[in-house]
Amino acid sequence: MRRKFITNIILLLSLNFLIKPFWVLGIDRTVQNVVGPAEYGFYFAIFNFTFILQMFLDMGITNFNNRNIAQNTHLLTKHFSAIIIMRFLFAIIYMLTIMSIGYLIGYQTRQLWFLFIIGINQFLLALILYLRSNISALLLFKVDSMLSVLDRLFMILICSVLLWGNIPNFRFTIKWFIYAQTLAYCLTALIAFFIVINKTVNLKLNWNPAFFSMVIKKSWPYAVLVFLMSMYSRIDSFLIERILPDGAVQAGIYASAFRLFDVANNMSGVLFAALLLPIFSKMIKQKKDLNQMIKLPFTLLFIVSVGMAIAATFYGENIMNYLYHPYAEESASQYLARTQLSTKVLVILMFTYIATSFTYIFGTLLTANGSLSKLNKVAFVGVIISLVLNFWLIPKYSSPGSAWAALSAQWITALLQIYLAFKLLKIKFESSYLMRLFIFIILTIISAFFSNYINVQWHWQLAIMAILVIFVALVLKLLNLRLFFSILKTEE
Repeated sequence: MRRKFITNIILLLSLNFLIKPFWVLGIDRTVQNVVGPAEYGFYFAIFNFTFILQMFLDMGITNFNNRNIAQNTHLLTKHFSAIIIMRFLFAIIYMLTIMSIGYLIGYQTRQLWFLFIIGINQFLLALILYLRSNISALLLFKVDSMLSVLDRLFMILICSVLLWGNIPNFRFTIKWFIYAQTLAYCLTALIAFFIVINKTVNLKLNWNPAFFSMVIKKSWPYAVLVFLMSMYSRIDSFLIERILPDGAVQAGIYASAFRLFDVANNMSGVLFAALLLPIFSKMIKQKKDLNQMIKLPFTLLFIVSVGMAIAATFYGENIMNYLYHPYAEESASQYLARTQLSTKVLVILMFTYIATSFTYIFGTLLTANGSLSKLNKVAFVGVIISLVLNFWLIPKYSSPGSAWAALSAQWITALLQIYLAFKLLKIKFESSYLMRLFIFIILTIISAFFSNYINVQWHWQLAIMAILVIFVALVLKLLNLRLFFSILKTEE
């Protein structure tokens, strides 16, 4: 299993490193620079609002399906034929819910229209994730890896034409960004659908209320978990936009930092979790030892997340100044204030990323084990912490206050998940291994200090720091190349 994980994570990360940085830094960032922080913040707040309510779209079926099909591959045709109908029924419930809540909280006509289109986008994205859950559950990781970047590839192509195609009498606005997502998701969903259809046998759509009831009963704990985790992970920008007088601008400032946090999550943690859930599920069913399988992805994510958090502390301001330029109506002092705020948010969120990395390992492990009731209790604690701190800190500290709330909620829930995983599944990390992790943190901080005083431009300093961090990980044998190649050669 470690060999399968390594070979597929290499492919998955390679594809994502090719596509997603250009999407985030080339397209998404350019969109914010073109439309301005207020317009992008307006979109970002609505997007996160629709994201939080995804429970009504998915009802936990994707996670349930991934675990269930991984353990019982022969059920694919039977389950797919009924679940695909359920997803469209859930889409109607979801759209009615978000539009009703949007109206009740005071969204105006333009906001409601954007809410409708973004809601459709969320349905398409959830459908893609469900289709991919079938593919990854069959352990077809190479195909799933291709699909993981396909929507972004389509969006890059479409937005490149819209942004830089010199279309006569055309002005790029945030609505074109949203419409581009709709088209890209449609194309990706169609391709994923035909791939799944090809893996089924004599597929016929099946209207089966008894089956619907059974699936909802089994998947409901997953739905609650997704909702609660979405609440404390995505509520921040929505509350910023609603609470503060300049909420749209502050949400845009938060989004400029969150973008880097989100790409780090999606290019490492989320991808690891997508691979690990079916692997953990199969290993638990077969009662195999989990310790080494857990230690491998945990070590990789620990190195990456700690390195990025410390790098953001030393180079965050340089990064934000490089990525975002002053707007036409913005004075030098306003630009400085905006970048200073976004830098503070970035540093806090990158330390939050360490905690979310832990969640992607241990939360996934507990999900594979079926410990949903315990995970839901932990997530509920996260929601309470997030809401209390957001309502307290946002009025005092604006967007950085929301980042502090995220940091607190994510770290507390991550530590609780680690405790539960160690207790329930008898996970053990040797004291010598934990000591090496601690030494790695100290030496990474020293590497950042050292690189910061080298008389070269900041991006070369950052590159030197990255090289030093990799060297430290190799010396401490956190990155063990000999073991790595041994696994590739010998394990199945």
